[in-house]
Amino acid sequence: MRADRLVATLLVLQRRGRVTAGELAAELEVSVATARRDLEALSTAGLPVYAVQGRGGGWALLGGGRTDLSGLSAPEVRALFLLLGPAARADPGVRSALRKLVRALPEAFRAEAEAAGRALVVDAARWGAGPARPGGPSEPRAEEPAEERAEAGAAAGPAPGGGTGVVAALQEALARERAVTFGYTDARGRTGRRSADPWALVDKAGTPYLLAGTTRGRRLLRVDRVRDVVVTDAPSRRPPDAEVRAAWAEAAAEVEALRSRVVAQVRVDPAALGPLGDVLGRQHVVPGEALPDGRRAAAVSADTVPMLARQLAGWWDVVEVVGPPEVRAALAAIGAALVERNG
Repeated sequence: MRADRLVATLLVLQRRGRVTAGELAAELEVSVATARRDLEALSTAGLPVYAVQGRGGGWALLGGGRTDLSGLSAPEVRALFLLLGPAARADPGVRSALRKLVRALPEAFRAEAEAAGRALVVDAARWGAGPARPGGPSEPRAEEPAEERAEAGAAAGPAPGGGTGVVAALQEALARERAVTFGYTDARGRTGRRSADPWALVDKAGTPYLLAGTTRGRRLLRVDRVRDVVVTDAPSRRPPDAEVRAAWAEAAAEVEALRSRVVAQVRVDPAALGPLGDVLGRQHVVPGEALPDGRRAAAVSADTVPMLARQLAGWWDVVEVVGPPEVRAALAAIGAALVERNG
């Protein structure tokens, strides 16, 4: 399990001072690529693990080897528990190891470490990879505009924000159970200052999101759109862990529904049906009946007409769009623009 390796990696670094990825791989009996990924994960999370360049280089703990994990600082403890928290919920052995580690920590760090361990949700499936939701997309509630909820999805491009400073501040707020204020740029490019009670950091297939409570209800916000986080002295109102996990499942389902608001009927070469689903997301490509000409009918969905047209344009030789007319018109406009630009 990865959590075991991350702790073992820290212990190896403490014992040996400096190791290469190859040496660590040999000691832990994993591949060099796996060892390097674990080292990079520890470093990215804010632990004092850094790469030493040049002759005799490798990976080391800042300030040299340490005698035990209780020598970690408060931010480093938070980072470690954020990395290991999801595994601890799933694996009894990791839970036991973390309980022992908590007892070995200075008392001032214990509550924050345990809070940090509960504050990360990991969902390895990329958007669109889940099972299709029965009944089709739901309508957004009146008090929660579609454009605000959709900003958490993957369709909009990133805005200046995010970064290790933002993540570290959000980790601190979650561990200390404090409310935050921050700047945020929404999907339409509008910027403003917001206040929230952080509930969890969500790792959705490698992309970070903030699940939070606000005066307007639960929100799922892209961390790469967050900037200038201020951790306040006000306590956050975080629901129990089970409610947080349920809130994430509900938020993820809503985002998936928003990403499926526009549906096109297409005819697909059978050999392309699988690759089309792999690229666009299985939830967004629903196969239909076999057609007399050997092709398959299918329904392909996306969040907007332009986005759906862009996604289908690259499949022009194996996918025929039957309707609706606005998607066909958008595809025709893309084709005309390509001819004009490229001749």
